[in-house]
Amino acid sequence: MVKDKVVIVTGAGGGIGRDFALAFGRAGAKVVVNDIGASVSGEGKDAGPAQKVVDEIKAAGGMAVANTDSVADWDAANRIVKTAIDSFGRIDCVVNNAGILRDRFFFNMSIEEWKAVIDVHLNGSFYVARAAAPYFKSENAGSYIHMTSTSGLIGNLGQANYAAAKLGIAALSKSIAMDMAKFKVRSNCIAPFAWSRMIGSIPVETEEQKARVEKLKRMETAKIAPLAVFLASDAAADVSGQIFGVRANEIMIFSQNRPLRTVQRSEGWTPQTIAEHAMPALKAHFYKLDRSQDVFTWDPV
Repeated sequence: MVKDKVVIVTGAGGGIGRDFALAFGRAGAKVVVNDIGASVSGEGKDAGPAQKVVDEIKAAGGMAVANTDSVADWDAANRIVKTAIDSFGRIDCVVNNAGILRDRFFFNMSIEEWKAVIDVHLNGSFYVARAAAPYFKSENAGSYIHMTSTSGLIGNLGQANYAAAKLGIAALSKSIAMDMAKFKVRSNCIAPFAWSRMIGSIPVETEEQKARVEKLKRMETAKIAPLAVFLASDAAADVSGQIFGVRANEIMIFSQNRPLRTVQRSEGWTPQTIAEHAMPALKAHFYKLDRSQDVFTWDPV
């Protein structure tokens, strides 16, 4: 379905990104494996992980090149895209997967922890997507696949930076889908449920948390890759602006924000009438402070 397409996968040195790169390689795509080889928190640099994935793709008969530029820098993001053009002559798909974690409760989160996560996830997704846009426009074709998270779509504790970035990515994807539609360029999000190096870094203290981690361990990262390959293919020509989730063998589509209920008064509102009329009428539709595990209560299948 993606034979001879040129695909960039960021953060492809391990976890979900690695599975994406390998799946694209097996499906006949030419893959740019981007990874700076940093720790889960974004520290350090190592060319080894990206090159190892390239070697795996080549050993299976595929075509791939490594790139170790950071998505969090505009000039470096352009070099990632240039690697695809220089190596394979074109670009057909960008998978914005690179990410780091700096988990901490909001009231303790440092400015550096906030900015580091926003820079990689949100700014990084914009930078690489924007760098590829002129090529997609010139070809009147292309596909973006961005990684969002239920941490942002629903909520989670101790991840204000990550949640804000991931919800921002969903909005970014929708804007790209709208702005690029006339050029036949698509943009979609995937919210993955899977055990990965990033998930493995989350502190586990209570029995409830331990049970949730054991459940996550049963959700393989490789299960997410087929949806990414499909979204990059011509078979997905009419799929854009959507948010999908993959949870083991389940594929789901997420709702997007729309009004639930409205109230009105011909004479307008005062703080008093809001308290007496508007809030009681709207209260039945209030959302609880749910976390992802409060919504997805059933075992993965």
